[in-house]
Amino acid sequence: MNKAFLVALREFKENIQTKTFWIGILAFPVILTLAIMVPMWLEKTKDIRQYAVIDQSGWLLEAVEEKAASPDLEKVFRATVDKYRKGGEDFDALPDVLKQMAPVLENLEDEQLKLFASAIAAFSGPEGTAGPVDMELPEAGRDAILQFHGAIQSWWQSLPPKEAAKYGSGLAKSRYARVEVDPSTRDLQAELNARIAGGDLFAYFVIGKDPLTDSEGNKYVSNNLTDRDLKEWFSRHATEVVRSRRIDKAGIDPDIAKKIREWLNFEEKKISKTGEEEEVAAVDKVRQWAPVGFVYLLWISVFTITQMLLTNTVEEKSNKIIEVLLSSVSPIQLMAGKICGIALTGLTMVISWIVFFFAGIKLFPYFLDEMPKTDFSVIARDPIYIASFLAYFIMGYLLLAAILVGIGSVCNSLKEAQNLMTPVTIILIIPLVSMVPIGKDPNGTLAKVMSFIPPFTPFVMMNRAAGPPSVLEYLLTTILLILSIGVAFWAAAKIFRIGILMTGKPPRLLEILKWVRAPVGHILPRQKE
Repeated sequence: MNKAFLVALREFKENIQTKTFWIGILAFPVILTLAIMVPMWLEKTKDIRQYAVIDQSGWLLEAVEEKAASPDLEKVFRATVDKYRKGGEDFDALPDVLKQMAPVLENLEDEQLKLFASAIAAFSGPEGTAGPVDMELPEAGRDAILQFHGAIQSWWQSLPPKEAAKYGSGLAKSRYARVEVDPSTRDLQAELNARIAGGDLFAYFVIGKDPLTDSEGNKYVSNNLTDRDLKEWFSRHATEVVRSRRIDKAGIDPDIAKKIREWLNFEEKKISKTGEEEEVAAVDKVRQWAPVGFVYLLWISVFTITQMLLTNTVEEKSNKIIEVLLSSVSPIQLMAGKICGIALTGLTMVISWIVFFFAGIKLFPYFLDEMPKTDFSVIARDPIYIASFLAYFIMGYLLLAAILVGIGSVCNSLKEAQNLMTPVTIILIIPLVSMVPIGKDPNGTLAKVMSFIPPFTPFVMMNRAAGPPSVLEYLLTTILLILSIGVAFWAAAKIFRIGILMTGKPPRLLEILKWVRAPVGHILPRQKE
């Protein structure tokens, strides 16, 4: 054991002193951060969609633009409140009208702020009249609408799309820009078709003469068949406006119509450990899917570190370093030392990733335009997830390490090792493709059956942590996994003691199986080709 410990210490020191080790530690959080942030940044760099509208109805376009302005203004007002509370240069850079409205906006509740934005967008009465001011707003909110609606609408209409992005995330104003057209132009649709063909226009809409009756004459023309966001955005608002007008035309009370179209909601509850009903919070829903993220991290960790063991074994064998080491230690001591040394390296790497994970959850919200209401750090601090992750990392690593060290010992080059690794990789893909079904039903038949298949056990049991499985299942699967690790090490030791000094063409599977069955100390002659 002392010699095995010295081999392990040597492996650990050699690995942590290399640049690739530190690159490996930093690469994962960097790649994860880029995978999250880059799509968000690229979405912001997407070209503004220039579109035109031929409105044959004479009223729907104006109503749609009024409807579309409401959610945008709501986001602008929320961003104004956040900047007002923080103060500083961000707030000072806001337009005067927003700065003047900030104290009033701060005192509005979420639903009231939504009503306020809708009232500002819809206000068309002369200054000093009540117009469409919603009476559910407090007096200060109604006064602010009367006082500021003209200035806000003027500012909003003249705001360039590129500038709109500064006032909130995901504003339609920053993504879509309507191009004015002259309805009296002869053959206007042919002109717009030419502009689309030339790339000057992204798309155009044609609104039929009577959208309240049917969709006859409505068209959406574009050569881009993949980006459907503009069509869906415009269609959604147009549908809401037309639906509202149809209700008015039919003489149906708007409150009754709203009640008819209202979803039948079921209040979500869960059963606590004491057997009582509890409210389901947003963090509970996120927590249910959190194990999927841990499974990804577990899979990457185990696969990356066992690959390191395989590569190390093959390189030392091909460079004849193994022969020097075997002059001082036995093959079994060497194998045990290499596995333990790489395990220490892997644990160092994984612990570093967990630290980055904690830091990322804490810092990531600050890169968003709006802070999320759910505290995701609660998930990262959950002792069940962290303890399960570390336990299954160690057991998963040991099981796969025994398999790969056996493969590495019979190969003379990385090319040969990669060929033998293909079946192992295919087997390890299965827990990944089954993550979502198991996440949806962590205590279902599929999850329970796969939990008792040793190569899948670490990943599946980690995936079921939100279930969670019964104590008996934890106990039985752990015992089975430990026994499988023991059998894998026993077989790997028999293969390693023969294969590590063998050169030439790799042995066939049948020959390797004979090594496993052979008594210790008995070396079988190689079969002739």
